[in-house]
Amino acid sequence: MYAIVEIAGQQFKVEKDQQIFVHRLDAKEGSKVSFDKVLLTDDNGKVSVGKPVVDGVSVSAKVLEHLKGDKVTVFKKKRRKGYRVKNGHRQYFTKIEIDKIGKAAAKKTAKKEEVEKPKATAKKKPAAKKTTAKKTTAKSKTAEKK
Repeated sequence: MYAIVEIAGQQFKVEKDQQIFVHRLDAKEGSKVSFDKVLLTDDNGKVSVGKPVVDGVSVSAKVLEHLKGDKVTVFKKKRRKGYRVKNGHRQYFTKIEIDKIGKAAAKKTAKKEEVEKPKATAKKKPAAKKTTAKKTTAKSKTAEKK
């Protein structure tokens, strides 16, 4: 049985007892983590594809250790310009071991009682005051001058 699961923004094909390196997770070494974003499962030819995730399936894993990957060299150059920059970094990883692929533990969700709010009545706006002064236009001003 295998599953395709999304862990830390990346998709992995995982099987039971497999050890993989993923981007650094916020979990202590030796703790258990569970991943609910299972995109596909295959159980001896019986394939379940999620829309976008498979409901009721999760992957549980144990955090083995936190470590840094190999050094990555980043070299930038623009030819004939004298521009050369050498840089590098070491990526942070977490090594995990897949314990179980199966049904998710039933989450206890307390049903919130829907409290009906009284419908807000539309407030009537006060009637607009009518102005008694006549508005004059440019044509009427020129007519008054003559």
